[in-house]
Amino acid sequence: QEQLVESGGGLVQPGGSLRLSCAGSPITYSACVLGWYRQAPGNQRETVASLSAGGFTKYADSVKGRFTISRDDADKILYLQMNDLRPEDTAVYYCNCGPFWGQGTQVTVAS
Repeated sequence: QEQLVESGGGLVQPGGSLRLSCAGSPITYSACVLGWYRQAPGNQRETVASLSAGGFTKYADSVKGRFTISRDDADKILYLQMNDLRPEDTAVYYCNCGPFWGQGTQVTVAS
């Protein structure tokens, strides 16, 4: 089924960690650059991290060294490991592959 479904969001304290998952058949599409995006209230959607079919990764400056994007082809899951979370990371996080978007998962970082 050609859809993406995110999970793993939640409420976490500053400095904590979360791992987001994005499941669906498009994860294995070789033509896709897989990506994680986020959108906070009042802000535009921004790219957080991307992963090419060849394994090249790219991160927003604000998350470099804290977030890691990875993929499990066997299970068709895209991950975003988020460490040392900050209040400014609060947003709805979306995964993407070409024309396919997930429904989003809320991440809230607060004491």
